[in-house]
Amino acid sequence: MVSYNDVLASNALIGDATPLHVAVFVGGTSGIGKFTIKALVTTGISIKIYLIGRKTAEERTRSFINEMRSLNPKAVIIWTEAEVSLLADVKRACNLIQTTESRVDLLFLSAGYAPWGTRRETPEGHEVVQALEYYSRMLFILHLLPLLAQSDLARVVSVLGGGMEIAYFLDMDDWDLKKPGNFKFYRARPQYIAMNTITMDKLAKDHPNITFIHSFPGAVNTGNVRRGWDRGSVMGWAFIHLVEFVNRLIGFSDDESGQRHLFQSTSASFGGRGVPWMGNEGITRAGTSAVGLLLVNNKCELTPNAKVVSQLCERGQEKLWDHTQKVLGPYL
Repeated sequence: MVSYNDVLASNALIGDATPLHVAVFVGGTSGIGKFTIKALVTTGISIKIYLIGRKTAEERTRSFINEMRSLNPKAVIIWTEAEVSLLADVKRACNLIQTTESRVDLLFLSAGYAPWGTRRETPEGHEVVQALEYYSRMLFILHLLPLLAQSDLARVVSVLGGGMEIAYFLDMDDWDLKKPGNFKFYRARPQYIAMNTITMDKLAKDHPNITFIHSFPGAVNTGNVRRGWDRGSVMGWAFIHLVEFVNRLIGFSDDESGQRHLFQSTSASFGGRGVPWMGNEGITRAGTSAVGLLLVNNKCELTPNAKVVSQLCERGQEKLWDHTQKVLGPYL
């Protein structure tokens, strides 16, 4: 485990010389994305952040942006309205960034919540959580790859369940879980986790100069456990209170979660020209020559889940890539 003291020591080395000048946060209006933005801003560096979120989050996010500006006047946070469960909105947000920036150093993807209840679809026909946690994330990556390729840091962090892949629950004949009875929490969550890993593994191998991280955050009280339940569900009410109680007992604080994800976003131990790793434990991968997706757990350690991931990629990578290209093609 990388100790919290080592994480803080590494983050304290982040300065204006660190090649992190433009960051895009999708899901930064609450939860882990928001905690990570705060950790980044409070380093005091000169940074431009595109904070992408839906219209209903704008008012509370404006006060957060003002707070961040007071903490660090050199931080420029650009509110970018988009309903990121809609792929057309993702394309529009990416086009705005592409016309404004010549590079992106960090793409941080954390939008989503657990698909507890009844299947709900977006106007574009995708299950809402899958749209947030897979399709929109991959579309952001594909649109911004050319800008990431211009960065010395060049890092993509997708926060979901890296290392938690389970081959048994993956249905490669029904990626969208549309068959009758196929959409259940115990199938949907492993499905979306595995789809992230399988596709990001391909992208990491195709773009070896960009660091791709699929992060498992552990227990963090983000409030997202309250989303997704059917209204009036007694089981939902009980489960929400149980999970929030457990999170308070064993989970990471908001600050520690933010600092740990900032560490993953900047430390050279994960590759690229980030902050040199000075810690004594939890050494992961140094240098820029290693290729492939990094699965990183809540302790900031590599958790490759090698046997399962190898099987998933061998069986389904080409098939999933073809499916993903068909879904995202109209928005590229």
